[in-house]
Amino acid sequence: MFAKLWNSYLLPLLGRPPMFQAAALCYRGRGADMEILLITSRETKRWIMPKGWPKTGTDAAGTALEEAWEEAGIKQRSMKPIWIGRYHYDKRLDGGLPAPTDVDVYAVEVARLLDDYPESGERERRWVRPEEAAKLVAEEDLKDLLRAAPELIAARIEGRQGH
Repeated sequence: MFAKLWNSYLLPLLGRPPMFQAAALCYRGRGADMEILLITSRETKRWIMPKGWPKTGTDAAGTALEEAWEEAGIKQRSMKPIWIGRYHYDKRLDGGLPAPTDVDVYAVEVARLLDDYPESGERERRWVRPEEAAKLVAEEDLKDLLRAAPELIAARIEGRQGH
């Protein structure tokens, strides 16, 4: 019994490269005025950012944007999402097994929040300053990314305008 569990489930997880998701760091304002939108997860009600698995025919930025709409009801400003970093966490799969997962994070400037969106009855939303966002999430790498968000986003925007 144990051998079957080990060979069928645990061993493949240990040797598998990390899985991949794309997340949207939804924000409004710039610099010291920046706020980040966090949402609750559906099952555990932990504070997270909208994120999901890549979809066929959509790049990672597009996936992040689609997840931001479905999970948080955002209407973005016209600028394309900006890659600002990556964090790692252990995704709990069905059955509770952890799967190492890398998450690319894309900054998405929010024009407004809509009340009618696919997961509106399943999640809470909250605007918070980057430092508070870092305190609310569980993943250490994500905490660092949230604290640095105003500078990371400003640097990426300046880089785009400089080209």
